[in-house]
Amino acid sequence: MTASRCAGAFTGVVSPAVTNDSRDATPEAPIAKRILIGDPLASQNADEHLLPKRMALPIFASDALSSVAYAPQEMLMILLTGGLAFLAFAPWVAAAVVLLMTVVVLSYRQLIRAYPSGGGDYEVARTNLGEIPGVVVASALLVDYILTVAVSTASGVDNIISALPGLNPWRVELAVACVVAIVLMNLRGVREASRAFAIPTYVFIGSVAVMVVTGLVRTFVGAAPVASSADYALHTQSISQAAVILLVLRAFSSGCSALTGVEAVSNGVQAFRKPKIRNARTTLAMMGGIAAAMFAGLVALALIAGVQYAENPCDLVGFDCRTMPQPSLMAQLAAATFGMGSIPFFIVQAATACVLLLAANTAFNGFPLLGAVLARDGYAPKALNTRGDRLVYSNGMIVLGVAAIAVLVIYQANLSNLIQLYIIGVFVSFSLGQIGMIRHWIRGLRRITHLPAEARAQQSAKRQTFSYRKGLVINSLGATMTVSVLVVVTITKFTHGAWLVFLAIPILSTLMMGVYRYYRDVEHEIRMDDTVHFGAEGDVALILVNRLQKPVAKALDYALAARHDKTIALHVAVTAEESKALQKGWEAHGMPVPLVTIESPFRSYAGPVIEFINQYRAEHGPSVVTVYLPQYIVGHWWEKVLHNRRARRMAQQLMLVHGVTITLVPWMLDSSELIYGRRSRPVPGQERAGRPYSSGARFDARPPAAQDKTRR
Repeated sequence: MTASRCAGAFTGVVSPAVTNDSRDATPEAPIAKRILIGDPLASQNADEHLLPKRMALPIFASDALSSVAYAPQEMLMILLTGGLAFLAFAPWVAAAVVLLMTVVVLSYRQLIRAYPSGGGDYEVARTNLGEIPGVVVASALLVDYILTVAVSTASGVDNIISALPGLNPWRVELAVACVVAIVLMNLRGVREASRAFAIPTYVFIGSVAVMVVTGLVRTFVGAAPVASSADYALHTQSISQAAVILLVLRAFSSGCSALTGVEAVSNGVQAFRKPKIRNARTTLAMMGGIAAAMFAGLVALALIAGVQYAENPCDLVGFDCRTMPQPSLMAQLAAATFGMGSIPFFIVQAATACVLLLAANTAFNGFPLLGAVLARDGYAPKALNTRGDRLVYSNGMIVLGVAAIAVLVIYQANLSNLIQLYIIGVFVSFSLGQIGMIRHWIRGLRRITHLPAEARAQQSAKRQTFSYRKGLVINSLGATMTVSVLVVVTITKFTHGAWLVFLAIPILSTLMMGVYRYYRDVEHEIRMDDTVHFGAEGDVALILVNRLQKPVAKALDYALAARHDKTIALHVAVTAEESKALQKGWEAHGMPVPLVTIESPFRSYAGPVIEFINQYRAEHGPSVVTVYLPQYIVGHWWEKVLHNRRARRMAQQLMLVHGVTITLVPWMLDSSELIYGRRSRPVPGQERAGRPYSSGARFDARPPAAQDKTRR
């Protein structure tokens, strides 16, 4: 066999020497993909894209930090439904939120230390509480990540419209465009995303800090800022004492939206640079401290400035709700502190809008990582555990983006409606995760108590006992508070739309359990054992021939190069004229294998071929039959419509026949250079004699005996 023929037919494993010579070559990607996403990254460069703490903070904490931009607004909005007098409850509600945030951050620092693999609450619940609680936590987190993108985007667009009211008719379109942009940025890789998101996040932190400090200083010197809505009257209705309690609890539950995103760090520990656990715990502490300080400062400044933000803007007497949208709390505070239309005002608004939009990035890091863990454990499709060209779980990012866009379109990017669906999922995961951590510490203490007295008396055992007890106290407090908040959130938000979340979580959990059982059954079915005997006794090649053309000759040459025990060219005759013409051409060109013709009176192709294979195996024993099918490779989408794609359809049907393998032999038309960046056949004038097609192989029509002499 000639060397060129071997090259054309070879499909085996490349030797390490060949691999090492070309391992640094970057695979060619389509131009559009390369522009939007960038060139592919090699797997061995993955460690270079791990995050230091200064970059991890904007990536994983943008959701928790940005939520302070709308959590105070939603808390005050709920209190104002009862009247201005209810603002007296605001400091106490805010203090409760800050206390809860502190406890949750301390609890998750314990979780990161105990479970640093990246599974977060899902891994904790599945390991300590069982399969069903683990799946429920995973479902709740996935739902919450989708809502995080939707709420953050809607809030960001809301702040853009507060500065530029003329954009209000394009609210939904702006939100969708923002999600698409964030998806594309994240598909470029974690390191590039962190660079793009770091500046807006730090500008937001700095601008809010300057605004709060400036407002407080002005208050101390007797020139307190006054919000534009401070002089508005408010339409209210009298409410009962029971409704007062319910209203305060509802305000607390809305303020708890400031806690969203806290769990993202525990889900992304593996994205940190070494030492991963210490860096993740430090980043979480920084995030919690900054978020708590910003939340408390904004609430204090809002009360000082007299900000009023109504659920229905028309309830504000003096505000023209028909011609302009209601300014956000951040816009009112920036205008009251620095002056409407001033440069600091636009800096605060721009930073707030950017960080709210980029807060969705936390979900675009948490959702794919959690999806990869679920796929690894068999609860999600395996495609979610596949890294893309830029070393990120791109399939998970695309799924998240599509789901978030659907939610935004359905709810018309309305923040007040979306916020009612929010934080249910995250507090479900908080609660089950904290309960799981309690069991984790109790098991650890039990293991120590079962050690011999000499081992328990050692200093290391005492330190471990103290560590377990400290973790048990912290997580017990965390579980008590998060379960209590979950009950409050459920009661106050259920009838306002949160029932959809309680419906979505069981449905998603059921689907995940179904996926797990499917993978389990498939694994059981294909597991290797010593009783497997296939009993193949022969090796036959079938080359399907419609007309005698170069693609058929290429397929025939590949079949001969594989040296099957027997090679047969098979023609399915639909008309007698085609059959006679093919037979005449076959003899005229001296084709080296026999041509077998089978009739197809009903103009089907796969059926007669399957019948021929079954008859052959019945006569000659359980032979392995390899069917060679020529297939066109084209460069334009419309060419796929012009070709009937019979080869692929036949391959799908023939794969259902026992003992049959399929080999698709590509024939690249000239248009395929659009895909491969080269011509599919030699340029005219450069062809060597006897080389009629593009495989690089030289077809030899001589009898096999003569070919064998040449090879020897």
